[in-house]
Amino acid sequence: MKHLFTLLLLGVGLTSAFAQISHPGKLTGMLTDSTTTKPVPFATAALMEGTKLVTGTTTDGAGMFILPALPLGSYTLVLSFVGYRTKTLSVKLTTEQPSLQLGPILMATEGKTLGEVTVAGQKALVEDKGDRLVYNAEKDISNAGGTAADVLRKVPTLSVDLDGNVQMRGNGNIKVLINGKPSAMMARNLADALRQMPANVIKSIEVITSPGAKYDAEGSAGIINIITKKALQGFNGSATVTAGNFNRGLGTSLNLKKKKFGLSLSANGYQFRNRRENQSIRTTLMPGSDGPSQPLNILTQSSTADNTGTGGYGEMSADYDPDSTNHINFAANVWGGYYPNNSSVMNRLTNPAGQELQAFRNNIQFSNPYGNGQLDLGYTKTFRKPNQEFSVLTQVSRMPDNYFYDTDRYSTSELLTYRQHSTNYSRNKEYTFQSDYTHPFTINGKRDTTNIKLEIGAKGILRDIGSEYRVTQSLDGQSALLPDSSQSNDFNYTQRVYSGYTALRIDTKRKWSLNAGARFEHTNISGDFLTTKTKLASQYNNLIPSITVSKSIKTHTVKVSYTQRIQRPMVWYLNPWLNQSDPKNIQTGNPYLNPELSHATELSYSGSTKNGLSVNSALYWRLTNNAIEYLSTVDAAGISTTKPQNIAQRKAYGLNVNLTSQPTKSWSLNGGGDFRYVDLYSPSLNQGNNGLVWNVNMNTSYKLPQNYTLQANGNFSSGWISLQGTSTGFYWHSISAKREFMNKQASLTLGLNNPFNRGVTQTSRQSAPTFESESRSYYIRRSVRLSFEWRFGQMSTGGGKKGKKISNDDKDGR
Repeated sequence: MKHLFTLLLLGVGLTSAFAQISHPGKLTGMLTDSTTTKPVPFATAALMEGTKLVTGTTTDGAGMFILPALPLGSYTLVLSFVGYRTKTLSVKLTTEQPSLQLGPILMATEGKTLGEVTVAGQKALVEDKGDRLVYNAEKDISNAGGTAADVLRKVPTLSVDLDGNVQMRGNGNIKVLINGKPSAMMARNLADALRQMPANVIKSIEVITSPGAKYDAEGSAGIINIITKKALQGFNGSATVTAGNFNRGLGTSLNLKKKKFGLSLSANGYQFRNRRENQSIRTTLMPGSDGPSQPLNILTQSSTADNTGTGGYGEMSADYDPDSTNHINFAANVWGGYYPNNSSVMNRLTNPAGQELQAFRNNIQFSNPYGNGQLDLGYTKTFRKPNQEFSVLTQVSRMPDNYFYDTDRYSTSELLTYRQHSTNYSRNKEYTFQSDYTHPFTINGKRDTTNIKLEIGAKGILRDIGSEYRVTQSLDGQSALLPDSSQSNDFNYTQRVYSGYTALRIDTKRKWSLNAGARFEHTNISGDFLTTKTKLASQYNNLIPSITVSKSIKTHTVKVSYTQRIQRPMVWYLNPWLNQSDPKNIQTGNPYLNPELSHATELSYSGSTKNGLSVNSALYWRLTNNAIEYLSTVDAAGISTTKPQNIAQRKAYGLNVNLTSQPTKSWSLNGGGDFRYVDLYSPSLNQGNNGLVWNVNMNTSYKLPQNYTLQANGNFSSGWISLQGTSTGFYWHSISAKREFMNKQASLTLGLNNPFNRGVTQTSRQSAPTFESESRSYYIRRSVRLSFEWRFGQMSTGGGKKGKKISNDDKDGR
């Protein structure tokens, strides 16, 4: 009946349009939710004269309505929508004022109290939000007590190897945000950072494969946005305790939210353990003058490592709304910890005939004390027109990230023959200012309604990076440690990025959507080796276009997009410090790196059926020029040096598919895979590598009576391909059980990772003109953990507006 009444109103509205010439009156307005200030779309606006219906219409997606061609006179305007109280207004159109503009008109929600309702259905584990794919981590019980690395292993389009390195569709150049803003924790070393972030603080993971012009252009592969759990209206909090053989943690959060003021406090402490064994054999090659390379020597290494890292972090955020259109938000967070990477390595160097040239044991005591402090301050101004917004955002962060090691070399007779002590004090100071403005438009045509949103903004980032490194050594292992000036230096590096963007989003009532924009970025770089008095400087400009066109038909959407991305080398690539903790495998950065530029095209489809099956799929193509690859060279003494270089062109052609189903209200299934052909080639080295790589995953959960839930997860990756080598595949699986009690305010979760296998073996092979190598790594991954969570306080929804914060997604995500 209600739908019939709405259709009658629309019919009356069309009829009245023909009387526009003789009836000059016009009435416009805008409906907004009185609590959230968001627009109320598709509400009914009826104009009454006494008990007679004169005309009517419905509001558009922005909550706007227009009643044209009205006779002059006095009327009653009746506004109604499901879930809101009906609102009645008296209006009068006169010769002096034939046109009235009302708004914003606040609509109050119904004040009814519902009794207890039991909801058996579950929110989908994976959702397609149009421009991003969302994995609802809080709905996955197997994440309880784990780390962020455990969570990302289950996200479609992502793959995480056994060392915690993350790739999106085979590309590791990813920007990782926390609640839409950068995190120095994620910028220093992504694999380590993910191991140090508790899974229980994560609400969802957003994957953006084709970012628009509003996002910084950094990140060749795309953007990962980790959404943490937010405070609700009132006072509430939680406490979490996790015990296990690989993960332990203790965390708490307190949240207070009133109409104008909000305060959140959180703190977490954690420990994580990493155990591995490794055996490798590497043959040093001497290129022949007129034939194939000849073996020069053979290095055999075996090592074991068992390390436990400890750390913690805390955050305080505050929000204040002076009135309904102004919002101020402030946040401060600190985190830090200690990550050891100690190991014992047996080394044996022989000639091709098997005669021993060198043999020793190398004990490595490697420590990485790290920390970060970050302040965010933002102001947001909203206007009467929905979605019209102006914001100013600032951020200051400081990240000390230090590396120390002691290495002792013993002969086969256990005589100490060499000692070395290295310190690297590394810092990254960052200052950011950003301003954005959004202006919406609505065009009402005869057959269609078009909503247009214009976005413009400017941003400046200043990064001050420094590295001071010193080496002392004892060449005989017995005498005092003396400074080695050849391995000591001070390095200062400054990067300034200035950018501006314009983006346009057009949505029609016929479900066509267009996102188009361009971003201009100017980068200025200067570097200075203070000790050796060597300088470097460069600057470059980039114009980054992006366009996405999509069409929706009922529950099906087809989308095509193109964008460019840029990957600037950050401190992780640039730091020239030599890590010689393993004297046969030296690692260093390259301060002379240039950025890499990627072209990305994607054709995607998403759809759902009435029985709960949803499909998300994409065909994609990526081309990266001047790609940064870690390359190794081996000298005649069998010593390998690895550093990043702009050396290759990287191509990838792939298909990504994800399926989500809910066969019953209690049972959910999710699975998918990514299949891609990778082609790398270096013109300068005249070397290439290519092949098909893929990964698949599956997740299922079942809700049992008495508040029990069971869940199982598994994934497999075929390995990876680099310019110099390949690796074999690896797998990961877990089983979890959860029990809720105390009126669902408390829960106990038992998780088993890789219960059927103690560890996972992975073999990698590399080859180059100077060497051939094979390495076999064994990662001990069988673990058990028990996690207890208690939630307390008022848990109602609502409250103030959401604050905006800086989003430096051009930070390095490796």
